[in-house]
Amino acid sequence: MFGTLDISASALVAQKTRLQVISANLANQQAIEGPDGEHSPYQRRMVTFAVGDPGSGSGRGVHVRAIEMDESPPLMRFMPGHRFANEDGYVAFPNVDSTFELVDAMEATRAYEANITAAEATKTMFRNSLRILA
Repeated sequence: MFGTLDISASALVAQKTRLQVISANLANQQAIEGPDGEHSPYQRRMVTFAVGDPGSGSGRGVHVRAIEMDESPPLMRFMPGHRFANEDGYVAFPNVDSTFELVDAMEATRAYEANITAAEATKTMFRNSLRILA
């Protein structure tokens, strides 16, 4: 029974990380300048999950395998007067699509809620089992 709670807990941690990455993507969707002041558009990050617990080698649950950069090209906007405009007048902006990020956030939120529901159901079953035994 505790294994079931561990599975739900690992999924909660994984989805929380996914929501944090989505938040960072949305917060940086207009960031085109790097820390050194040079033109360096933010690159969207993506979370990759894997089965099992990396610490114990268990095949149960889920964990974040990696947070990777999205290698898709930056979004180009025509802004000829901008200081970062190229020779054709286009400025590269982060490859973050707010609609996609919001849908991804909704999916992660639903998965988080489903895992909370599963954990609550497990706790209820455990409580009822103890009541029967007592």
